[in-house]
Amino acid sequence: MISNCTGIETFEISPRFRQSVEERILRLERDADHDEAQLESLRDGDHIRRHTRLVAIQRAEAMRMRVFLERAKPNFSRALIVH
Repeated sequence: MISNCTGIETFEISPRFRQSVEERILRLERDADHDEAQLESLRDGDHIRRHTRLVAIQRAEAMRMRVFLERAKPNFSRALIVH
């Protein structure tokens, strides 16, 4: 068995999939910024707590996706299928 000493596995993704993930990251970060700005207008403690948790989850998911992209390398070797 061959093991990766760094513990980080790399893999290939298509340029189109990479673009899709990058777009999703931007939406998550934009939504988190917007939701965070809305916190000032909230008054109910439970609502504020849930909204704060939503912002944290959005930012964590964006970070997780950024780490995924850092580990991925583009796959240009496969032929594209045109419909």
